[in-house]
Amino acid sequence: MNDLLQAAAAPGFDDPLEMLRACHGRITAQCDTLQRLVGHLQAQGNDTQAAQAARAILRYFDTAGRHHHDDEEQDLFPALLASGDSEVARHVARLLGEHQEMDAAWHTLRPLLAAIAEDRAGTLDAGTVAHFIDCYARHIVFENGTLLPLAQTLLDEATLQHIGRNMAARRGVTA
Repeated sequence: MNDLLQAAAAPGFDDPLEMLRACHGRITAQCDTLQRLVGHLQAQGNDTQAAQAARAILRYFDTAGRHHHDDEEQDLFPALLASGDSEVARHVARLLGEHQEMDAAWHTLRPLLAAIAEDRAGTLDAGTVAHFIDCYARHIVFENGTLLPLAQTLLDEATLQHIGRNMAARRGVTA
């Protein structure tokens, strides 16, 4: 389980769309860890590895996961909506709805993970975990396959650089 806690190097803020794609990869890795945590808890109980994995998942979705949604909602989506393209508007509306669904799923899952991290529980509800993972999986497939390629064609370099600077600032990084 410890090998799942390692993160891959991310693209820089000068390529914000690639950075968003890379974040999707890290989200998927966290969801994989979460799925394995369910089985680990069933087989081994809440041991040190389980608590560490729970803490890592909490840390990721409380910080990087939240920043990722903010990157999209505060910068990427408004830049795309400025194009005036009705197809883009439909895609953004869909993704914003999915963000609300993912936030609700996290709100349900978070206290269960905190209980594992704090050794107050020994199992995770598999249905709650499956719902959370499914929400993210569907979202990532649509965003990577449809929205990000569209953004690549619609957004000019100055807009992308502006988005990248805002993403860096959100994380306290000077880019």
